[in-house]
Amino acid sequence: MQTSSTARPRDWLKQESRRVRTPVSWAIGLGLASGVLLILQATLLAHVADGAIFQGTPLATLWPAFAGMLAILLVRAGLTYAVERCAFAAAATVKLAIRDRLMHQLEALGLAWQRDTQTGDIVNSVTDGVEHLEAYYARYLPQTALAALIPLAILAVILPIDWVSGLILLVTAPLIPVFMIFIGKGAEKLNQRQWRRMGRLSGHFLDALQGLTTLKVFNLGRREARLIERLSDDYRASTMKVLRLAFVSSLVLEFLATVSIAMVAVLIGFRLLWGELGFEAGFLVLLLAPEFYLPLRNMGSVYHARMEALGAAERIVELLDTPARPWSGTRRDVRTPGDPPRVALEGLAYAYPGGVQALSDIDLTIAPGETLAIVGPSGAGKSTLALLLLGLLRAGSGRLAVNGVALDELDIDTWRESLAWVPQQPRLFFGTVRDNLCLGRDDIDDAALWRALEQAQAKALVAALPQGLDTPLGERGVRLSGGEAQRLAIARALVREATFVVADEVSAHLDSDNERALVAALETLGQGRSLVIIAHRLATVRHADRIVVLDGGRIREQGSHQALMAAGGLYARLVAGADGEVPA
Repeated sequence: MQTSSTARPRDWLKQESRRVRTPVSWAIGLGLASGVLLILQATLLAHVADGAIFQGTPLATLWPAFAGMLAILLVRAGLTYAVERCAFAAAATVKLAIRDRLMHQLEALGLAWQRDTQTGDIVNSVTDGVEHLEAYYARYLPQTALAALIPLAILAVILPIDWVSGLILLVTAPLIPVFMIFIGKGAEKLNQRQWRRMGRLSGHFLDALQGLTTLKVFNLGRREARLIERLSDDYRASTMKVLRLAFVSSLVLEFLATVSIAMVAVLIGFRLLWGELGFEAGFLVLLLAPEFYLPLRNMGSVYHARMEALGAAERIVELLDTPARPWSGTRRDVRTPGDPPRVALEGLAYAYPGGVQALSDIDLTIAPGETLAIVGPSGAGKSTLALLLLGLLRAGSGRLAVNGVALDELDIDTWRESLAWVPQQPRLFFGTVRDNLCLGRDDIDDAALWRALEQAQAKALVAALPQGLDTPLGERGVRLSGGEAQRLAIARALVREATFVVADEVSAHLDSDNERALVAALETLGQGRSLVIIAHRLATVRHADRIVVLDGGRIREQGSHQALMAAGGLYARLVAGADGEVPA
């Protein structure tokens, strides 16, 4: 069920609660049943106390009441467990649904939007932000209903017995939610402000960690540490303000409940002394009075969960409300498994947010099984073209067609099943070599993995690791050099058996030995599939079937290495100027 993301966070939280109406209703019903059993338990206890102390009832006669109280205690324990399970199910359902929508939204927003947004802020919203919604659905919603139902049930028992105590409860009970709402208005603003500070701090801290090497090289580590210290201190001060308000509100609620219970106890004591009230009735009212206020006090504690949820929901709603252009095509009939596709770009153009034109009037056809190299000076649009081919960016105008069908008409997942990407800095995940080669697939045997590693010039590398395929690599492959990581990424593309591969400047910053191994691996990768190489060094360009030269977002020339050198154009000047390397 899709929910309008333009609603305010408060309305959005209520709308999302429709997903979990059933488990929340069960939690409320079971909690109410436990409250009713509590009244029965208190009634039995008052009867036993009165009979044993004042009526002289034999203990043998009171045993059924004792057994009843024990049975009620066990049933209430079971009901409490069931309430917790229902509340957990409600929270888990909402969190899974919201995280799924957030991930789909981030995918639809694309790389261009993500590059302009702090990664730490997004991560904070998707992880901690969604987690902060749990208490709202698991605690606040059920407790809000129980705070009304259980006191009404208790009041219905007390009023016929002692109307004076019932009147006190009836008058003082509304004061608790009134003060809670009054104090909560200030807490809501503080929580939202605190959540925004947390997002900024998370984003800045992650950026600092990712750029730690650069900061150390430029000797800016101390300055960055002082900045993070200042941001952390601002967040600490904001947190203390929220906690201060939370403690004050809890004190007010506890004070009101305590004074009200004391008033009931004092009046009952006097009327017992004057003989206006029997012991059993007075004792029952005394037992039920604290239980009358307990759901209201519990609601006061979970009311802060609502404040935290509102603060988190503000950023989540903002993310869900960001305009996106999702791929909406549905055709799945243009891909033949195992056959490289024919890809045609007709008048393709792309501009980054802000109006910077990256590509203009790109007309290019990539034949099935062709190895195509794309070269050009820095900022020519090479990487942007690669991302368009991968479907990670959408062209502003023009047409990108696969086997004659526009990419907008295709089911984008079908197209991506044909793809493999070998970026300049390959993403190696925390896990083993096997995990990184298979990426979740469990239908690949070791023989296929070793064959791919051999073709990628990485067999000796993996064989030398302590546990071979089962060797943990660590986050981002910290145990490997740049060239070794590149060869593993090429092996991953071979394992995937993709028919269209994009390799983005894979030879940049490598030494000569790694470069030679990488060139051999790329030649193997180009066999039986279409291969687009975003070239940095000349060694990765010579073997290409065709070289396309970009400059200023336009195709300036194309042809084989020999033909372009003979033409003496931009390509020849790039080669001569770079002394054997094509500048990025």
